[in-house]
Amino acid sequence: MSSLLRLPTEREVLAARGPKNRVDPQAAWASLVEPERSASGTIVQVATIFLTNRECPLKCLMCDLWKNTTDDPVPAGAIPAQIGHALARLPAAEHIKLYNSGNFFDPLAIPRSDHAAICQRVCGFANVIVENHPRMCGKDCLRFHKQLQTRLEVALGLETVHPQALAALHKRMTLDDFDRAVEFLLAGGIAVRAFVLLRPPLLSEVEGIDWALRSLEHAFS
Repeated sequence: MSSLLRLPTEREVLAARGPKNRVDPQAAWASLVEPERSASGTIVQVATIFLTNRECPLKCLMCDLWKNTTDDPVPAGAIPAQIGHALARLPAAEHIKLYNSGNFFDPLAIPRSDHAAICQRVCGFANVIVENHPRMCGKDCLRFHKQLQTRLEVALGLETVHPQALAALHKRMTLDDFDRAVEFLLAGGIAVRAFVLLRPPLLSEVEGIDWALRSLEHAFS
């Protein structure tokens, strides 16, 4: 393991932040359509909507997604309105990502009362992809999937299987948490994708490559 300076604490990370960007709770802060390789290997057009909502409570070390979030939960109905507003302006796509700078199944970020309206707006897509923390994968995922009536895929941040580097990220999760979440989602008929860091903190470039490959192997297993 590389010999680096002491990593900052969460309090130090927060103290080093600048101001947030101004965002509108009634509008997604960004949206786009781009080609992406699907699980089957084909290239598909994917719409990504970056939803405006409450900041993730976890405060992970390397995350900068807080910059486009609100301090408080957005009003009920705001998230479906954001999706409708973005889709009206985007070109056609086969798949859709609803990325909310945090955890889709955090009820303080995406109100449960909005799930039905969200499903109505995206049920025509072949695949709906959301992001979520492994420890927040529970019955809400299954209920949303049942309402959705199309394929649901949950993106989980594995980041790294290096135990010390994973702990240093302040993600408040273990490898077992990730494994349990994957098993739970797959058992419920929900697909999974994993985020892997090429070089987490504490690792050199060479170590980063080695552990990225180990992390990929673990995710695919």
